[in-house]
Amino acid sequence: MLSEAFAQGKSILHRLDPRLRIVFATLFSFLLAVSMGFPTLLAGLTLSVILVLTSGLPLKDVAKRLTTINIFNILLFLVLPITFAPPPAFLLGPVACSREGLLLAARITLKSNAILMVFIALIATMSIATLGHGLNRLRMPRKIVYLLLIAYRYVFVLEQEYQRLSTAIRVRGFVPGTNLHTYKTYAYLFGMLLVRALARAERVYQSMLCRGFKGKFYCIHQFSFSSTDRIWAGYLLLTLILLGGMEWLMPTLF
Repeated sequence: MLSEAFAQGKSILHRLDPRLRIVFATLFSFLLAVSMGFPTLLAGLTLSVILVLTSGLPLKDVAKRLTTINIFNILLFLVLPITFAPPPAFLLGPVACSREGLLLAARITLKSNAILMVFIALIATMSIATLGHGLNRLRMPRKIVYLLLIAYRYVFVLEQEYQRLSTAIRVRGFVPGTNLHTYKTYAYLFGMLLVRALARAERVYQSMLCRGFKGKFYCIHQFSFSSTDRIWAGYLLLTLILLGGMEWLMPTLF
């Protein structure tokens, strides 16, 4: 299962009310996603870095999670300047590059890194169970919350089941190749995985009914806003207002 390594910590962000973290991360992501001005994007990136530092997370582990998305961003810098529609602004050897394409790649890079770091600092610092209960307290549809919690729990069970089936066919001498036998074998494997998943889902549902499940999960821990949560709520709200004001006043800078 996922280790949820970032969920274990004693920083002030770990102790903030999960509902506050979920709401701010969502609003921040939407605001930055629609922003076009570089001052707004740079300010958002700076805020996300501050939150990561405040969370006390290992910077090496954070950098590893940023690596994948930045590999994609490097590809954007290679592709967008030479494929963007406006006339080329400069030449890079025999290749004509567009200034607008380069700026678009820069915007995407700033947005993706800022949004990902905010989610690492605010959302990854809580467990999946806490996230589910926080969404439930925010009036998220109950079925969606239950799907999140149950899917997180049983996707690893299905992965273990797949590993057992894969080991079984290898023990029987199966060697994958580009032939009809290989395609049939993988089709049978995934078909058997689906059958076993359905059977396990029925058993889990029956066991939940035997334990008194009536369509609702109960949480012993009750969320409540403390004075620290109120202070941070005001601070985070102020940052959203400032970012929105920057985008409104300086939307086309650069």
